[in-house]
Order: sequence, then structure tokens, then C-alpha cells
Amino acid sequence: MTLLTIFIIFVLFAVVIVQISRINEMAKAIKGEEEVSDRSMDRQGKLLFGFMVVFLVGTVWSAWAYRNVMLGYGPHEAASAHGGSLDSLFNATLAMTGIVFIITHIALFYFAWKYRRRSNARATHISHDNRLEVIWTIIPAFAMVGLVISSLMIWNDVMADVDPDEDYLEIEATGTQFQWFIRYPGPDQKLGTKNFRLIEGSNALGQDWSDLKNLDDFIAQEIWLPKGKKVRVRIAARDVLHSFYLPHFRVKMDAVPGLPTMFVFTPIKTTEEYREELSKYSEYQVPADPDDPDGPQKWEVFDYELACAELCGYGHYSMRKVVKIVEEPEYRAWLREQESFYVQSIRGTDADPYKDQLFDYELADRKAEFERDFGDALSAADDAARIVRLKYVNFETASANLTALSRYELDNAAEVLQGNPSVVVELGGHTDSAGDADANLDLSRRRANAVLTYLSGKGIDTNRLVARGYGDLNPIDDNGTEEGRANNRRTELKIISE
Repeated sequence: MTLLTIFIIFVLFAVVIVQISRINEMAKAIKGEEEVSDRSMDRQGKLLFGFMVVFLVGTVWSAWAYRNVMLGYGPHEAASAHGGSLDSLFNATLAMTGIVFIITHIALFYFAWKYRRRSNARATHISHDNRLEVIWTIIPAFAMVGLVISSLMIWNDVMADVDPDEDYLEIEATGTQFQWFIRYPGPDQKLGTKNFRLIEGSNALGQDWSDLKNLDDFIAQEIWLPKGKKVRVRIAARDVLHSFYLPHFRVKMDAVPGLPTMFVFTPIKTTEEYREELSKYSEYQVPADPDDPDGPQKWEVFDYELACAELCGYGHYSMRKVVKIVEEPEYRAWLREQESFYVQSIRGTDADPYKDQLFDYELADRKAEFERDFGDALSAADDAARIVRLKYVNFETASANLTALSRYELDNAAEVLQGNPSVVVELGGHTDSAGDADANLDLSRRRANAVLTYLSGKGIDTNRLVARGYGDLNPIDDNGTEEGRANNRRTELKIISE
């Protein structure tokens, strides 16, 4: 039925067109074809001229009405040191092309009216006009040369790399479908090397863990940058073409697989300062969520953002990442909260080339931790609180052989005992509840004796050391969980007397 209705509509439309054409033919026959044609051309010329007025006025009006939501105008002045020069270049280009745009459209529609077809009109033959041709060649040429020269000067300034002696922050942005990996250097202020052959599930960037510079690098979920600090961004892609785009900072650079690129810029407005500018304009004094009229306003929830400016696939929209520009003290506080990716995800795993050794900072942390725990136990009045758990002393599976890393914790214990020569301690060995109880008791005794032997080898008098095995009779933790069972396989140091 629907198809039949559509067919009938088309037939009726065709009939209307035919009838209108017949009416036109009859009118021409009655009034004369030339007269009808002149009137039609005159009417079309006037309509085109009217369209030109509406079009140009609408173009100018819309640009003025929406200026406060466009980059470069109203509250959206560039938030980077170089952004102002790009905005000035854009405005200069807009002014020149805008003038040409208006003049050519006025000429276009004016000529459509002035040179409309008229029955008594006669064309004037003009072969060429040298003066006119020189004018419309030289003026655009000078305008183009001016734009090109100013563009090159700005380009050379904006795209300049950092001087190695400068004070700057370097970060890395790697695009992949469909997210950005933002990597920061750690305290060494150096980004480690990468190798695409090392990319795997636990190493999305292919960081080379044999390069010590990689060990303190961290992956950030948001981009935090200090105001007034020059930032050099290494830009890379892992799969397809992406584009690193920070619109408010006038930063845009393609991320090309296999071809590292970079961009240098200096943020000059914090996020809070930009929000303060937005708060002065009515366009941003409205609820951010139209369904929550009592909620925060648009200016209150504003954040700088990193986007991908290439259509990189169906998940392209999800590559947005928040950018925070803050003062230097706040940035430093944020840095102190970050933990390196190596420590979070690689340390102690099979991918860790240093799993059988400790770094200086780990040695210092463990030493401070042991001294603190021993001091608390020494000052405790309750016997149950006078126990120090040897958290980092481990044994090979079903064996009393100490693992290689256990020596660091035992060295801390030996040093503390040497500093407290009157303290007598009990070394208590434990096991989990798996296996035979008698075998567990024997294993715990042997493990306690292994710790005693190590400490005595470090100069601690054996008269100050008592080794005792508890097997699974006195569990440290709940055997119902893997973590609890691991804790129950540890050794403890109990202060007996001092």
C-alpha cells in the first residue's frame, strides 16, 4: 500500500509539472515570450541579490553571535606561550580572505542581477584589460607573500626543539586503538628506551627493563603539567595514524607508527584560571547537565583535554584524556603520589631482570622499616607485641634453604642486634597447615636454625639466639587464603629479654 501511495504521488507530481509548463506556454503565447522571459530574469536577479544580502548578513551575524565558543575568541584565548602567535596569524588570514570573500560574493550576485538576460541588451566585446589583470595579480601576490613570510617565521619559532641546556619537562604520548599512554620520567628526569619487539600484555609500550632509566618511569591516567614550565612531548603511535591534539594550547602533531614526532609548548594558564575566565561569560553560566538544573555550571566542570584529531577507528571518541595545568607546588605533590610502572607491574615477576637483587632505595626502605618495627617491639610492654615479623625472609619450597634476597633482611636484623648487645631473641619458625604436622614441625625447626646460623655468621653471639620451630601449631595468619598461607611460612624474631 505504501509503495502504491508513493507511486501515485510521483504521478500526480509529474502531472502538475506538465500542467505548469502548459500554462507557461499559454502565457508566452498570450503576452509574448520575450516579455515573459525579461520579467522572469529580472525577478531571479532580484531574488539572487536578496539572497546575497541575507547570506552575508547571516554569515557575519553567526560569527559574532558564537564568538565566545570558538577557539581564539572571548574566553578562549590560547593557554600556551606560542598560541597567541598562531591566533594572530589566523586572524590576519581571516581578515584578508574575509574581505575577498565578501567582495567576490557581492560581485557574483551583483553581476547575476546586472547582466541578467534582457531582450534589448547587447554584449560589449572586451578582449582584455591589462591594468585590471595586473591589479588582481599583484595584490593577491603581495598578500600571499606576506602571509607566507609571517607563517614561516611563526613556524620556525613554534616548531623549534629545546636546547639541551634548557630547563624543561619531557613526557611521552603513545597513541593506540583506542587510548593514549602518557609516560613520565621519574626522579632521574629521563625517559627510558623502548623496543617494539618487547611489547606484550604486561609491557604495552615495549619498555626495555635492562635500561635503568625505565625503572622510575610511570604511566599517568591524566596529564598533569606545571604552569610556566616548557614541556617537550615525544609523540608516537603503536598501530595506526593518530594525532596528538591539545586544542586550548594550539598543539597538534600527528602520531605516526615507526616515525617519532614531537612538540614543545609552555602552558601559561592553570585549569582554575581558565575556569575563572569562562565564568565571566553567560554561555558558561548554565548547568553542565541540562537534566540537573541545580548541578554545577559549565565553567565549573571545564577541563583541558587531549584528543585524537585523526579518525583512527570506531573507538576514536574514547581517546579523550583530561589535562590538568597546576601551579608548581601542586604538581610536585602530584608527582610524589605516582609510582613507577616497573614497581607496580614488573618488579619481582619473570619479566624483571633484577628480581634477584635489591636497589638502593629498596634497601633503605626495608632497613628503615625493620628498625621501626624492632623499636616498637623493644618498647612494648605486652609479650605478644614484642615480636618482629621477618617479612622479607623466605625459603625455597619445602626447604630450609634461604632465598638469595633474604640476606638483606637478615643483615638488617644482625645490624640492629649488634646495636643492642643486651637483647636476647627467639627465632620462631612457622609453616602453613598443608602436609604432615610432624614434617611441618621439623621443617619449621630447620628454618629457624637456618636463620640462627646466618645471624651467628654475622657476629651475633649464639647465647643471644634461641631457635624454635612451631610448625603449623601457632599460625601467624589465616590458612584459608593464599596470602595467609604465605605469611604462615615466615620466621619471626621475638624479644625475650634485654
